[in-house]
Amino acid sequence: MKRTYLAILLLVIVSLLTTTGIALSDDDDGKHSLLAWFERTTPGIDPVETRLYTQECGSCHFPYQPGLLPAGSWETIMDSLDNHFGENAELAETDTNAIRNFLLNNAAGRANYGLPNKIMAAQGDRPLPLRITELRYFVYEHSELDKKMVQDNPQVKSFSHCDRCHQSAKQGLYDEHTVKIPGFGRWDD
Repeated sequence: MKRTYLAILLLVIVSLLTTTGIALSDDDDGKHSLLAWFERTTPGIDPVETRLYTQECGSCHFPYQPGLLPAGSWETIMDSLDNHFGENAELAETDTNAIRNFLLNNAAGRANYGLPNKIMAAQGDRPLPLRITELRYFVYEHSELDKKMVQDNPQVKSFSHCDRCHQSAKQGLYDEHTVKIPGFGRWDD
């Protein structure tokens, strides 16, 4: 009988400690939340939240989240800004270094969750491309789309315009159930 009381007491103590730990824990915004832990397991990707990157890179094209490419790809891109896909995108050295650090610290393979993990797993030992659209994961996920829906679609023009079809791309959400292709409507395979 004494053993039963001891087991119950131990269970109560562990439960109280666990509950207290959860109640006192906080997410990155300082908010106390049990749900904050579960929110981190979403399949998306961290949204871009740096003004410099959004201002400098996003002024010419969609500001791709760093987790969409591996660090090696970002390093090569940042080393060749004088010929950035046919354009000169050179920046002041301090800006270049700040953006490089942001991209490398949050790149696929370094951002250990959701979509970046899928990208790296699918790429395997294959060479790292400079274009997101050449990643094995990307090619597979978009393989069912007809050319007329993207390249021949004047409202989209290229797979590089993520936010034209992925309505929540800027928030880092690329769920196929929220895709709406201009001129074709909602997409769901």
